[in-house]
Amino acid sequence: MFKEFKEFAIKGNVIDLAVGVIIGAAFGKIVESLVADLIMPVISALFGQMDFSSYFWVLGSVPDAVPRTLEALRKAGVPVLSYGNFITVAINFLILAFAIFLMIKQLQRLKQNEVSAQAPAVAPTPEEVLLLREIRDQLQKN
Repeated sequence: MFKEFKEFAIKGNVIDLAVGVIIGAAFGKIVESLVADLIMPVISALFGQMDFSSYFWVLGSVPDAVPRTLEALRKAGVPVLSYGNFITVAINFLILAFAIFLMIKQLQRLKQNEVSAQAPAVAPTPEEVLLLREIRDQLQKN
């Protein structure tokens, strides 16, 4: 069983998948920073608040001593619908999906260019073959 697992783990596809997951996680952090540090502040400025992820609706009763902040309400156990955080995560996903789409599209274009560059040029037909074709065509007419 260990031998089978070793053969499975050493296959190129598994290693490629592992590399893809690691690079994807790092790329995800870059996109998360892009959204949190650059895009969301601009969107938040349009809505008049700097922390867009703190938009929420309170779904239960709030005790008098608890401040009306998302963190305080969660610590107090008050049910809240944190739609601002969801919007932030959804924007993260859309940007990440679009970036991956662009990368895949570019890779496909590069592969097409590489395949067309590697395609052997069509060699000109030798003169003997052309003459033989002419003779064949003349014999078929007669």
